[in-house]
Amino acid sequence: MSEGALLALPYLFEFWALPHQLPPEGDWRTWVIMGGRGAGKTRAGAEWVRAEVEGARPLDVGRSRRVALVGETIEQVREVMVFGESGILACSPPDRRPKWEATRKRLVWPNGAVAQLFSAHEPESLRGPQFDAAWADELAKWKRADEAWDMLQFGLRLGPMPRQCVTTTPRNVPVLKAILNTPSTVMTQAPTEANRAHLAASFLEEVRARYAGTRLGRQELDGALLEDAEGALWSLTGLEAARLDAAPEFDRVVVAVDPPVSGKASSDACGIVVVGAVTQGPVQDWRAVVLEDASVAAASPMAWAEAAIAAMERHGAERLVAEVNQGGELVESVIRQIDPLVPVKAVRAAKGKIARAEPVAALYEQGRVRHLRGLGALEDQMCRMTAQGYQGRGSPDRVDALVWALHELMIEPAARWRRPRVRGL
Repeated sequence: MSEGALLALPYLFEFWALPHQLPPEGDWRTWVIMGGRGAGKTRAGAEWVRAEVEGARPLDVGRSRRVALVGETIEQVREVMVFGESGILACSPPDRRPKWEATRKRLVWPNGAVAQLFSAHEPESLRGPQFDAAWADELAKWKRADEAWDMLQFGLRLGPMPRQCVTTTPRNVPVLKAILNTPSTVMTQAPTEANRAHLAASFLEEVRARYAGTRLGRQELDGALLEDAEGALWSLTGLEAARLDAAPEFDRVVVAVDPPVSGKASSDACGIVVVGAVTQGPVQDWRAVVLEDASVAAASPMAWAEAAIAAMERHGAERLVAEVNQGGELVESVIRQIDPLVPVKAVRAAKGKIARAEPVAALYEQGRVRHLRGLGALEDQMCRMTAQGYQGRGSPDRVDALVWALHELMIEPAARWRRPRVRGL
């Protein structure tokens, strides 16, 4: 390679970029880069702005000439998007580096392109200016996101096809969900681990140890958008507050099973949940811990029965609680084919799913149920259970199993304990 090519190589982002950092092909209006902390979102946004404004040579005009840089505050736009280690100035080669005009809060490139800084805290500041490109950073944490986003859209009116890039760690906020559901939006996504070559090993070790297997970890590290349905019986915040790193000694442990109607590939999963309880002292002092979600997808009756019994053996459970509304005596018969001596309690649902789930949700509100790590799929279903019904796809099989387990350990014994005794005459 020539000396010039070697000097240019560090600034050829297409050569170094990870797949999620490159804009998708096609006629899109909004590109959302959704990733975990440290996944390289800021660098991708800065490089996209460079690609928009730069031409083939330093003084050549690029695709865009008027750019809006929008962050939560002006300080964050300046310190992260402009002057940050992965910001625009750090990414720009010397002959194309824009000039910072502090008094006017803007960047000016050698070819005349201009990027203006805006705070999402002041949506009205976006009223009036017009752009042909925009970069919005960490949109999901903007306090006035809806207003700022709307004002930005009205300003994107220059050029034949104005476009915008959104870089954000996902959060369950309406504005982000609305953007993702817009037909002209495309998305790339990556976890923190994707950019591990540029992150401190100690950072990765620490966050893995602290947040792996939690819903917060899935959001902040995996870059997954975790939605709480409106009016849900459980929330992400509440479940994170119920997190427990180690289980205590239990008085009772049960495995609850919500069998699917059939074992076909298209059928629902078989919900299998393990819960332990400490039932010493008064009823109000009883506590439970969800230990494992051992559910299996589209399994045959023999397969889910084997999985349930294996879960019992792993945790030393005293009883297998199985709903028999769908399979009747067949459910218990299948279980006993695997182990004739396993203690099985058959339960039938006399109430609807929501009516059964509401007293269990009340136990969580009282702080009497905790979760170990690794229950992400179960927790996703929980956050889609509302008073109007389940808002997810398929059946809430994992939640059904959880509800049966907690009814067996906490609710039914408490009801018997409180029931007044009638003295004989």
